[in-house]
Amino acid sequence: MKTLIPSFTCLVLLSLPLLGHAQTPNQSCDTKLLSYKNWKETPQTQWSLTLQSTSGGSLQYVGASHSTDPTHAQFAQIKQSWNTLKPTLAFFEGPNRGVAATEEETIKQLGESGYVRFLAQAEGVKTMTLEMSPQEEIDKLVQSGKFSKEQIKLFFVLREASRLRERKGLNEEQLKTAIAQLLQKASTMIKGFDEVIPEVAALQVSYQKYWTAPVNWWEAPTAWFDPLGDSQKTGGKFTNDINRQSSENRNAHMYQLLSEAVLRGERVLAVVGRNHVPMQAEAIKCAVNAVAKK
Repeated sequence: MKTLIPSFTCLVLLSLPLLGHAQTPNQSCDTKLLSYKNWKETPQTQWSLTLQSTSGGSLQYVGASHSTDPTHAQFAQIKQSWNTLKPTLAFFEGPNRGVAATEEETIKQLGESGYVRFLAQAEGVKTMTLEMSPQEEIDKLVQSGKFSKEQIKLFFVLREASRLRERKGLNEEQLKTAIAQLLQKASTMIKGFDEVIPEVAALQVSYQKYWTAPVNWWEAPTAWFDPLGDSQKTGGKFTNDINRQSSENRNAHMYQLLSEAVLRGERVLAVVGRNHVPMQAEAIKCAVNAVAKK
């Protein structure tokens, strides 16, 4: 099962609103976060988390599949959780792409992330993304010292091309146009990468430094972007490793956001790619309980 992650398009469009000061969860709880490396799903794996804090805050953390099918059972489950909790704050994964005119159209266009925003807008509930800023996410990968800037940019661009090809059905020419626009946006939004793969022509050159098959960058297979995968076995060389590192950095950020909101006394409903929940669950429990007992 692949974890759910934002595309590079998300990274260059994303911004974080601030919701005020909160108690900071005990940093020792960071050690409770699980790593995707060698992690295996089992029949006992829990894909959701429900917590009640002594501070008065509560959390309903829903692990979802990426789906734009309004008949998918998870949407009824999300709505039921919403009606039961009556949240004061809702978190979604990825950037805020708004909502459509109706519930069904929102799901078709924007999936579970848009659906959370739709429910929140209908009742005037605050919303917030679970993501860190795009610059921070990329900086953390650079600071790890494990990957070059070229590898990092290749990862994000190739993953987005794969996503657009598989989920949106874009052909070669459409992908070239979309990625050209993406690279142009990235050059103005992300510092420190101006000279790294500045345009599509340079993308094929960089791609061929690492791969001979598939021949073209727009054919990069989805298996290269599974954080549970082995880069040497999938053929991704380093892409699975970057995805795993990025996902784990995001998990650390998400659990902090959620814990702080609960400790402020918010009733929190959050919907995220389902693998994130078991990775973060024990850290969230630790953070809420550790601070609540003081």
